[in-house]
Amino acid sequence: MGQVTIYLDDEIERKMNEAVKSAHISKSKWIAQLVQEKVANAWPDSVSEMAGTWDDFPSLEDIRQGLHDDAKREQL
Repeated sequence: MGQVTIYLDDEIERKMNEAVKSAHISKSKWIAQLVQEKVANAWPDSVSEMAGTWDDFPSLEDIRQGLHDDAKREQL
């Protein structure tokens, strides 16, 4: 497991200490979670949970209603 040293100004460190205290985890774990969120390749669960929650979202048929056939493409 790698180690990283970071330098924070006093105000940022104070804010981080408050956040760590309210989260009831170590500074190391708190920072590791932030890094993990930034490098994740998937949508957060909070985004996935929103799927299907819009009652007035148009259906696929409504979205495609105004579309016409594509123009003919020239042969290569």
